[in-house]
Amino acid sequence: MFALVLMLGTLDVGHAERSEPAAAAPSSAAGRTAPIAVKVLIINMFQPEAAPWRAALRPTTKIPVPGLDDDYPAVQCNADAVCQMTTGMGHANAAASTMAVLYSGAFDLSKTYFLIAGIAGIDPERGTIGSAAWARFAVDSGIAHEIDAREMPPGWHDGYFGVLTDSPSAKPKFEYHTEVFRLDEDLLQRAFALSRSAALEDSEDVAAYRRHYGAAPANQPPAVIQCDTLGGDTWWTGKRLGEHARHWTRLLTDGKGVYCTTQQEDNATLNALTRGAHSGLLDLKRVAILRSGSDFDRPYAHQGVLEGLHAQLALAGAARIATDNLVRAGMPLVEAIVQRWDQWQNGVPAAASP
Repeated sequence: MFALVLMLGTLDVGHAERSEPAAAAPSSAAGRTAPIAVKVLIINMFQPEAAPWRAALRPTTKIPVPGLDDDYPAVQCNADAVCQMTTGMGHANAAASTMAVLYSGAFDLSKTYFLIAGIAGIDPERGTIGSAAWARFAVDSGIAHEIDAREMPPGWHDGYFGVLTDSPSAKPKFEYHTEVFRLDEDLLQRAFALSRSAALEDSEDVAAYRRHYGAAPANQPPAVIQCDTLGGDTWWTGKRLGEHARHWTRLLTDGKGVYCTTQQEDNATLNALTRGAHSGLLDLKRVAILRSGSDFDRPYAHQGVLEGLHAQLALAGAARIATDNLVRAGMPLVEAIVQRWDQWQNGVPAAASP
């Protein structure tokens, strides 16, 4: 997750959409703005994630939406009805921006497929820098009790435990209704099948760094994988917190989830989409999450945590390949939907008809 700091320091993340006038949305015969029937909506969180998608999609229309982040005030769409939006980083921005688009009235999202695509920290036991992971579960790490680790009870591995429980091994009740989301299995499997052979980018500096890790897949080139994502607004790193991420994901998914990426926004975005589904605006079975590793969530053996953090910030290629590989891994799904819309418009088609 920390490669994001480097990207923020080296790339222009603000006001990127204000330099060009926004094109008007199409108008109906009655003179009112007609909603755009969107086939795919790409949801990114900040400018470096959005830029490769816009380069690939070549949008021709900008639709300003009241309530979007001031730095990203418009949704951009191309001639194939594939659109892209940028929410702003963190839970609050992701939820607010997604809700603004859903309830704007500017888009017909009833048959839209949503692809949440962003960078993340990655567990070296599950992937490597540049790997792109399709998620089955999105788990929120922030809804929890915390005791300072220096004051935690004897025998505890960390100070985190479920709300209104008294033990790290006790699964909490889901009082917030945002603790865990499960993505549609059919869409997940189709997305993975379509993209698993995608040629992903790599870089020399990242390849040299990953050789410090003693085992695969951390020391191997990036690949498209399937494992789950953990979200929270606190940026963390280290082996002990990584072990907590693994445990928390298993606990909240009854042992079915396999943690591999850590990010900030996905449960917030999914909650906004859930509200939209309850309002009859969209179909939750058409939502997918793709997260690419921009850094390891813990140092390699005998490397200090702070040393590892600084070393990864110096990897100029990490941010580039992570953002580019979102497109390389995500575009096969987007292209399949658009090119075979007659098969996809009514739901995920059978595997025999990709």
